[in-house]
Amino acid sequence: MTTPLTLQDWEQRAAQLSFRSQAIIDGKAYQGNGDVLDIVNPASGQVLAQVASCNEADIDVAVQSARRAFKSGVWRNMPRVKRKEILQRLAQLIRENLDDIALLETLNMGKPISETTQFDIPESATAYAWYGELIDKQYDEIAPTDNNALATITRHPLGVVAAVVPWNFPLMMSSWKVAPALAAGNSVILKPADATPLTAIRLGELALEAGLPPGVLNIVPGTGPGAGQALGLHPDVDCLTFTGSTMTGKRFMQYSGQSNLKQIWLECGGKSPHIVFDDCPDLDKAALMAAVGIFNNQGEVCIAGSRLYVQRGIYESFKEKLIAHAKTMQPGNPLDPNTAMGAMVTQQHMGTVMNYIASGCEQATLLTGGQQVRTETGGYYIEPTIFEVPSQDVRIIREEIFGPVLAVTVFDTEEEVLHMANDHEFGLGAGLWTSNISRAHRMGRELEAGLVWVNCYFNGNIAMPFGGVKQSGFGRDKSIHAIDKYTSLKSTWIDLTV
Repeated sequence: MTTPLTLQDWEQRAAQLSFRSQAIIDGKAYQGNGDVLDIVNPASGQVLAQVASCNEADIDVAVQSARRAFKSGVWRNMPRVKRKEILQRLAQLIRENLDDIALLETLNMGKPISETTQFDIPESATAYAWYGELIDKQYDEIAPTDNNALATITRHPLGVVAAVVPWNFPLMMSSWKVAPALAAGNSVILKPADATPLTAIRLGELALEAGLPPGVLNIVPGTGPGAGQALGLHPDVDCLTFTGSTMTGKRFMQYSGQSNLKQIWLECGGKSPHIVFDDCPDLDKAALMAAVGIFNNQGEVCIAGSRLYVQRGIYESFKEKLIAHAKTMQPGNPLDPNTAMGAMVTQQHMGTVMNYIASGCEQATLLTGGQQVRTETGGYYIEPTIFEVPSQDVRIIREEIFGPVLAVTVFDTEEEVLHMANDHEFGLGAGLWTSNISRAHRMGRELEAGLVWVNCYFNGNIAMPFGGVKQSGFGRDKSIHAIDKYTSLKSTWIDLTV
């Protein structure tokens, strides 16, 4: 049994860590046009590294590489068992390098090292292992016909898939998209968020080490206007999968219409309702999960339970428990294994969240938190913050904050809270706590969300689909259903009378 690493251990490892600074195109390091991104450590505000920033010309090089690889058949026509072995080898390499990859993620994004080592990076490895295993387990279909014909329905890879991913779960969100796209036989171009490219570059290196042929996975760091837009508009990209803001998702839809009608799959904003009824089976657990549901990952989570609804009969006692949990989740050094909440990803984003908090102070009642936390080393930290909200029209209810800010509302009836929960443009996640099994089923069916949790929050695994409805997007990550996004169906009718 290994001894857990301490803060000092992680700091020592961080001091020895090297950072890859180039894109990966056609199996080689690629510097491109010479522009660079300053990659900042949110815990200190200091620059970690400078990474190549790809522009439109560089994206074209990456697309050509991916297209050549796809046309050659080097990956899509490789025996399924061999493709399976390569993806599972990639999963194993991620596990073997877990500590270093987790350290990259924590230094780059600001989330606690306990989360990257125990969740983010293991889940990323699981995605490649799971979809690798799926490669030789999927069957095609035969449609019902009369005896004089045979009709087959077969799946085929789309071609070149672009994945544009967010900064809040950099490697895990990448893996949810890259793994099924590769499993389906496509070539993939991965554009990480401009703030958090470090683990994507490392992934590209490990994929080559695992045996993935050059050009099958290209890594293109860059800005949204420089690299993301170029992928969206490129006429030789067949599919683009995106996780991020609804506003950017809408732009990708426009890019598709302006170019080649490429398929667009979106996982966008969220403002998830988290409902606690007065027959909650475990009030202490519900209060803890209400806190975890918003303060985990500094609130930078699309499915964060940022709208909390508590039934009037238990409100005061629940509020006391909730505030107590919030006060134990103060932000601290992300490299400290005991830290519950890390740093906000960038100074700009911290400013955005603080503006929402200022708005909340004008329109609602501040129950706890609300302040920026200043440390000796600098960095971007905000206290866990809870507001009691008088109505559903306030800004902190209507808009996604993407920070450690919780809006709490009291309700009286099931009908009332269902209306408040569904009265929103987003429909990603929802949670409810009740001992009434009939109510659990009723609410589960009526809540307008792609994910619903009953007497828990955030639970799931790679086999469960992930995605939303309304302006939270469409299509699903994770599960067998993710393969649908990266394949097309071909119908073949064979006349047996000839």
